[in-house]
Amino acid sequence: MAEDTEGQFFRLPIDESLSVPVTDDATWIESSHPNTGDRRFGTRNFLSEGVRKKRVSAFIIVVSITFLFLIFRVGYLQVIHGVSYREAAESNRQRFLPIPSERGLIFDNNAIQLTKNVPNFSLALIPQDLPRNAEDRANVIGRVASLTGTPIEDITKTIERYGSYSYESIVIQEDLDYDTAIKIYIAAADIPGIHIQRGSKRLYVEEFPYKETALPQSMSHILGYLGKLSPEELDTLYSAGYLPSDTIGKTGIEKTYETFLRGTYGTKRIEVDSFGKEQKVLTEEPPSPGSHVVLTIDVHIQEALEHFLQKGLDKGGFFRASAVAMDPRDGSIRALVSLPSFDNNDFSGGIGNATYQSYISNENKPLFNRAISGAFPSGSSIKPAFAAAALQEGIITPNTTFQSTGGLAVGQWFFPDWQAGGHGITNVRRSIAWSVNTFYYYIGGGFGDFVGLGVEKMMEYLRYFGFAQKLGIDIPGEVAGFLPSKEWKEQTKGERWYVGDTYNVSIGQGDILVTPLQITSYIVTIANGGTIFKPHVVEKTIDIATDEEHPIQPEIIDTVPISGENLNTVRLGMKDCVDYGACRRLSLLPFESAGKTGTAQWSSSKEPHAWFTSFAPYKNPEIVVTVLIEEGIGGSETAAPVAYEFYKWWWRYKTTGDISLDD
Repeated sequence: MAEDTEGQFFRLPIDESLSVPVTDDATWIESSHPNTGDRRFGTRNFLSEGVRKKRVSAFIIVVSITFLFLIFRVGYLQVIHGVSYREAAESNRQRFLPIPSERGLIFDNNAIQLTKNVPNFSLALIPQDLPRNAEDRANVIGRVASLTGTPIEDITKTIERYGSYSYESIVIQEDLDYDTAIKIYIAAADIPGIHIQRGSKRLYVEEFPYKETALPQSMSHILGYLGKLSPEELDTLYSAGYLPSDTIGKTGIEKTYETFLRGTYGTKRIEVDSFGKEQKVLTEEPPSPGSHVVLTIDVHIQEALEHFLQKGLDKGGFFRASAVAMDPRDGSIRALVSLPSFDNNDFSGGIGNATYQSYISNENKPLFNRAISGAFPSGSSIKPAFAAAALQEGIITPNTTFQSTGGLAVGQWFFPDWQAGGHGITNVRRSIAWSVNTFYYYIGGGFGDFVGLGVEKMMEYLRYFGFAQKLGIDIPGEVAGFLPSKEWKEQTKGERWYVGDTYNVSIGQGDILVTPLQITSYIVTIANGGTIFKPHVVEKTIDIATDEEHPIQPEIIDTVPISGENLNTVRLGMKDCVDYGACRRLSLLPFESAGKTGTAQWSSSKEPHAWFTSFAPYKNPEIVVTVLIEEGIGGSETAAPVAYEFYKWWWRYKTTGDISLDD
């Protein structure tokens, strides 16, 4: 329909081809003239209905996707990262503080206590609890520095060194005295991140029920000391339970038996406020103490050997020496002395810089354990090994003799005896008793028609005795020493090996390097008939909780391929040294013994080293003693008297129990 100019409706003609079928559910829109009521034909509302349905569908899809995303995100945060976020949240209100275990004690072979644990206080800091704001953080560090007197730079450097352990306690200053600890504890109430940590420090003293006395200072090289973990050590040991605030054995028994002595730490879980201050204890797991360690060392023997060795140094105006006493029946070390020594109590609670510098700047190196770490030319102390080798190889017999007239001349070179004019007719026993060089020139390098061992065979037998290798003593720092060879000389010095080189090594000169421990061990092997024991300074460990003992069994490294008869000939030669030879000072002792002197030239401008090695009693030996005095001139002049004084004391101690050091 349409409207005319007068506002009346009129019906338009309908084109049948444009008509739309009418159905029951068709929607009609009717309109009529207000006067005529004529109905207007309507069309079905298909377009608006479709648009509305699309909008609803789109809305539903968007809402569904949003909900799916939220569900996925919540699941991702709670399932995948839930544990880490929960831990982060818990760490903001909780702290896990270590409860240090009581470190096991160390005892000597007579059950004398050699260490004690003394309570002490340290200032510790937890980096996570420091303010995030750089200015506030600097203010806190400044306050800590003023309280402790520690430079700000040192505190900052410590925090940076252990930066990856932000939730752990980092020690800023150790070994606070009680008054300082209380002052800091009160002041720390409003300083976030810091706290006083109670622990213990190690002291090395001879502990008795009603008193304590200082240990022989040479015990420091055996016992060692504790020190703070370095960042490198912490990175390695953190997974094993070590913490930035921990100490660890750095040298000696403290290091070797660290896992036994340390024990297992406990844990205290506490709730903290926003400043990291403890509010209450939530749970507590107690620690387990470390095991006790019992040494083979007899502290009385140690003290006596140190005393007489120092006396020998003072008398001769010497400065450096070492000595070892070992039981030939099982390889137990009874005493091990290195002089000068140091006081390991200086390292308890952290050593002062001035004290440490005084040690490392000392030209005599008191921190250096010369008994196991010092490598020296052996001098004539090595001759019994070559005598045994020559007997075993059959190039001599006990009755073979050579004429000693003062030395051997080879071309333009002369290789002297130590005694002008020589020693006359000499067999193997006499060669040991008087340390006759000519005899060893013959059996080592040969002369004229006589063919000697040669350097290869000589070095082979020294290796049989354990030279040029570590013996495996259970304290750190042992060195292997050195044995030369033709190939080594050609490669390092660019020279061929001459017979003169063989002569030199046959009397312990040249490039042979040995340790006092190795000389002691090889004399142990001769004394006991051929068994090489692994030297050890620990006898057993004791579990504190159960009192169960765990003995360290003697360990045989090897046996030398030398017959008992040939070893006995060498032993007789060492006994002759005491009875009438260069060691005859020991003949004044109330028991039979055997020994060998040595004088090792090592410098054209300095005095030779003085060696003396021995065992006693001659029958059924119980102890082997080796003494080395560096630049000590001669073995019989300076080293043998030290051994004599010690043996005299040892026999009195063994038979009466008297430990006095009266001369």
